[in-house]
Amino acid sequence: QVRLVESGGGLEQSGGSLRLSCAASGFTFSSATMSWHRQAPGQERELVARIPSTGDIGIITYADSVKGRFTISRDNAKNTVYLQMNSLKPEDTAMYYCSAVRGFWGPYWGQGTQVTVSS
Repeated sequence: QVRLVESGGGLEQSGGSLRLSCAASGFTFSSATMSWHRQAPGQERELVARIPSTGDIGIITYADSVKGRFTISRDNAKNTVYLQMNSLKPEDTAMYYCSAVRGFWGPYWGQGTQVTVSS
């Protein structure tokens, strides 16, 4: 059974940093493309960052709004994907979700972790 569990969210001041983690189980983690998405109240869910599966020729991608501030990474030995968030802004406030997909398999979603940035 696929399981994605996000953690690391919380309340942070503008300009601060947080690191989100997503622990995965129930599938071959190294073969899946992993992504972070976010959804603010009243808004659609949007892609924040995506990291391809190991061996994929794809590249890491970021939303324009987070380029230079956020970094996605993965540790296949720990079946975990991370999102390092620096220089946080109030507009980064949202529920953050990780997802897993491979071809026609998925996407699967976690339950989310709340990030709130105060000005």
